Formats: sequence, structure tokens, C-alpha cells
Amino acid sequence: VHLRMDNVSRLPTGLLMLQDRVPYVLGPRPRFVLDRVEAGGRREVSYRVRSDLRGRYPLGPLQLRLNDPFGMCELTRSFSAYDTLVVVPRTVPLPPLRLAGEASGYGDGRQRSLALAGEDDIIPRGYRHGDDLRRVHWRSTARYGELMVRREEQPQRARCTVLLDTRQVAYAGAGPDSAFEWAVSGAASALVHMLERGFAVRLLTDDGNAVPGEGSDGFAGSTQESADSAGLMLDTLAVVGHSDGGGLSRAHDVLRGSNEGLLIAFFGDLDEEQTSVAARMRQRAGAGVAFVLDSARWTGDSSPAGQAAAGRAEERLRRLREAGWTAVPVPPGAELPALWQLAGQLRADTESAGNGGPTGFPGGWS
Repeated sequence: VHLRMDNVSRLPTGLLMLQDRVPYVLGPRPRFVLDRVEAGGRREVSYRVRSDLRGRYPLGPLQLRLNDPFGMCELTRSFSAYDTLVVVPRTVPLPPLRLAGEASGYGDGRQRSLALAGEDDIIPRGYRHGDDLRRVHWRSTARYGELMVRREEQPQRARCTVLLDTRQVAYAGAGPDSAFEWAVSGAASALVHMLERGFAVRLLTDDGNAVPGEGSDGFAGSTQESADSAGLMLDTLAVVGHSDGGGLSRAHDVLRGSNEGLLIAFFGDLDEEQTSVAARMRQRAGAGVAFVLDSARWTGDSSPAGQAAAGRAEERLRRLREAGWTAVPVPPGAELPALWQLAGQLRADTESAGNGGPTGFPGGWS
């Protein structure tokens, strides 16, 4: 953080003490002492902040304490301007995987769309300034008495939805090493990786909220828009908290509209009802990968109740796999790149065995 002080007075200042307001999670409040600033002079100071917790934090306003040269008078002033620091979740690079089809978001997924130039276009359409003359459709030109051109097809970007389960009942514990923070970091890493691989990506939470929004069916659009969309999704994850709802039904309703391509989910604890909802989600996707966090394992509960919960968690994983999910359990402190690689291996083994779920996802996932 850089601070610059300008003395706009015609007189030099006396002793100055500066103090900037900083939230305690970013460290102690920085203080600086300036001996004297001449008339029209300028001083610059800087300090560093760091945070192990994601979030949005205010920096400032700056407080200034001024003493006269003789030490007889002290004046304190606080400015109104402040800035905001956004600490996004930690992301880790993920290995490229090829689970089905091509390993690119564009690939040869065989999903193609017409290169529309307007809502009133028909096949073919009228010539427009700048069209390539090699696209002129001469038969239609003779029929309509004006130049007509063919509309070409262009590949659609493969789509990916990253689903984050934020239900409070699905996680136990708090802090930077908790299961929920692992899930948030995992979702951030997954969406950044998929955007880098050329996929159109959106972030979806269990309460049905989708980011970046309604444009392009809620998915990040062109390459230029992808960078802005990534920033928007990371900013959303920087402040995401637990939802009050207890179910995944609203997220399922969002996914029910159409085929979602690849679905990557980060689930907390799933009871029998929520496991059924998650199983139905898989039917709306060409491929599904689920990272499931068991609170009993993350809290180290070795009691009989904890062991019983671990047994139920194994049963939930089995049901997800039967529904077509590539379901991966997440032990405490696990590294996402290793689990990502494991998911790819499980998917490949399932397909080679011939007992996997639907594999119609265009372009694979990577």
C-alpha cells in the first residue's frame, strides 16, 4: 500500500504522525513519523499487508496527527477516502487431462452453430459489405436477383459448470484449513483451469445463483470476456459464505434447463435426500466429476458416530458413481492436483471397463 502526502500549505509542517486503518486480519496498523514537510513538499511511504483469509477488506481512511514546531498544539485529522482490498481464494495449477474426446474447450466436439449476423437471417442471406466473395451462393443469387452468400458454421465452445455446495449443514469446522475453505479454493482452481483450456465456464452455488450472469446462458463468453468473467467469479468466491438452505434443489432446477456439458461439483456432506438430488443433476450433464468432503474425516471424529458417518459417506459415493458421476473422496489436507489426476484415471478406467455413465460430452474435459 502506497501513501502520498502533499503539503498544500505555504508553511512547512511540524512533526507528523500517520496511521492507516487496517483490519486486524491484515496485520497491525501501520504508523509513520515524518519530521518536517516543506511548503509544497511531498512525502511517500508504503507498507505491506497480507491475509490468509479470503474476503473484502477496507484500507483506510488515513489518520494524521500534526504538532506545531514548538510542541504546544496538536491537531488530529482523519481523511474520508479509503480503498478496498479483495483477497481471492488460493488457486493451484491443475494437470491437463483427457477423459473423452479432444482435450480442448473447442475441440471437435461436433457441436456447431451458425455464424448468425442478425435475427432475421435465413439460409442463405444477402451480401453485406466485407463478406468474402468466395461465399457467394450463385444459385440463390440468380433466384433472388441479388448477391446472396452462404452462412458458415463455427464451433461452439464446450461448456463447463463449476458447482459449489455452500450449505452450512454440509461442513464442520472453520478457518483457512477447514473443509469449506478447501472446497472454495478447489472451485476457484477448477474454473480458472477450465477457462484457460478454452471452455465457457460459469459458477453455480447450491442456492441457484450463477456467475457471471444471464448473458450467453450464464456462461463466460469470448476469450476477451473470459478474463473479466474469471475476475467476477473469483471476486464472488472471495466473499462467498454458507447458505441457509439445506438442499441442492435450486441448483438442480438451474441445471434442469439444458445439457450443461461438463459439470464439476464440490460437495460437502450429503444425506440420502441430497444424494438423490445430486444423482439427478448428473443426468443434465455430458460428464460429471464430484469431489466429496466428509466432515467426520475432516474433523478427525473417530468415535462410533464418526465411523458410522464415514460408512454412510462411502455409500453416498457408491450411489453417485452408479448415477454416472466420477466421484472422488477428499481426505483432510489433500492436494487438488493429485485428486484431479485421480479423477482422470477413474474416468478412464470406467470407460475402458464399459460400465460408465453417459459419455456424450463434446470435446472431453481437461
